[in-house]
Amino acid sequence: MQRHFDDELKELHKDILKMGVFAQESIFKSIEALKNRDRAQAQEVIDADDRIDHLELEIDEKCIDLIARYQPMAGDLRFIATGMKINAELERIADLAVDISERVLEIVDKPLLKPLIDIPKLSSIAQNMVRDSIDAFVNKDVGLARKVVLSDSEADKLRNLVKDELVNDYMKKDPSTVDRAVPLLLIARHLERICDHTTNIAEDVIYMVEAKVVKHHPEQL
Repeated sequence: MQRHFDDELKELHKDILKMGVFAQESIFKSIEALKNRDRAQAQEVIDADDRIDHLELEIDEKCIDLIARYQPMAGDLRFIATGMKINAELERIADLAVDISERVLEIVDKPLLKPLIDIPKLSSIAQNMVRDSIDAFVNKDVGLARKVVLSDSEADKLRNLVKDELVNDYMKKDPSTVDRAVPLLLIARHLERICDHTTNIAEDVIYMVEAKVVKHHPEQL
């Protein structure tokens, strides 16, 4: 029975890793659609969301089934419970990539308001955080999880830079830019929220490995 349980835990590993890859791809494609003014790529992200939703449900069902059939304890139970929470966070990350793509569709046919500098930087941070948080989960790497948590402040700073520039240098000075500035403002907000969800994943990994709750307690990192 233990061998079957271990095999199923490995499958759960693979499924969550697959969710992480899908989430990263969605972020990347949504920002590429913005940079390249690519309506088709933005729509591709939106259309792919059903596949991600389906995988989320499959993972949840596997986790519940594992708990019901094997009644795991201690570390194994924390692993499965953490897997369920990470699964939900990744699905929400993919939803935010869809939100970004929808904002892209709003402005894809309009002249670009400004050169895209900070938003692609913020996207890179978000993608790296997703990748590192999943690696931390799979490898039970608390050090990498802590790195992810500490990266969130950099994402917040970039989001604030984008907000200040769009509001103060464009919207306030020229109200006619609002219809092009607001979608960019929201895209930065969506990316910052992705980083928040990724931070949640990293905090859950720390709990899984060390049974230590660091959420709302950054001094314990």
